[in-house]
Amino acid sequence: MPVLQRGNAQIYYEVHGQGDPVVCLGGWGSFCHGEHHHLPWGLLDRHQVIIMDYRGIGESTDDPTLDATMDLYARDVCAILDHLGLKNVHLLGMVGIGACVTQIISITRPDLARSMVNTGSWATMDRFLKDQLELFLTVHREMGFLAFQKTVSLLSFEPGYYAKNIDRLLGESGVWHHLNGRVDAHARFIEASVRHDVMDALRTVQTPSLILHAPLDQVTGPRTTKPIEDALPNARGHVMEGAAHVIAGRPLKQAFADLLRDFYATV
Repeated sequence: MPVLQRGNAQIYYEVHGQGDPVVCLGGWGSFCHGEHHHLPWGLLDRHQVIIMDYRGIGESTDDPTLDATMDLYARDVCAILDHLGLKNVHLLGMVGIGACVTQIISITRPDLARSMVNTGSWATMDRFLKDQLELFLTVHREMGFLAFQKTVSLLSFEPGYYAKNIDRLLGESGVWHHLNGRVDAHARFIEASVRHDVMDALRTVQTPSLILHAPLDQVTGPRTTKPIEDALPNARGHVMEGAAHVIAGRPLKQAFADLLRDFYATV
């Protein structure tokens, strides 16, 4: 089991595939432990993909004496890449904190950043998003994981997809199951999210970047993603019509896979 010691914490990671390296980071979850089939389609066919459990979920442990910040999670990723001897890595931030962490790496470790992709993200917190994230945590604490899961799912998926796949999305093995029984880890994710503010620093980042805008996203969406594109000197945006906070469903997954393949071919 590949584990990297980080002070009083242990960070679990996995490496799959061959080719130019990509570190892929999700939101409140993990692509590890047999869940790499949730990675963007075709990614493992062309790339070496590094995935990990964030502190406090999966097989990773945390040190609660440390402040929860995106910088803390980003330093864990950088430590893994340094341990593996990797440089010039594609940074793929798939929704939420994963995208925020890639922003921090692009700012603080440009030697690691060959490219950056962000979906469903923000570079500074507005009141609407702050209140949503804090409400999700309150629901989790006071009503339990299943109520939290349903609340977030209602806002994260396109309505037709949600209705068609509700039985698979919801339940103890459904979406965001990594947070089941991990309220403390969830709280630290929210703390880091609310603190995240790198808009000014992004203006210095030269990393070639692709920022996805999802018109049906009720959590982030173009309201928070377009400013990221505007701040980055070397970024382009892509509006994915019909997409919500989570890219789901065969047509959108294929469209994203094609978009990602074409972007990586240019960088």
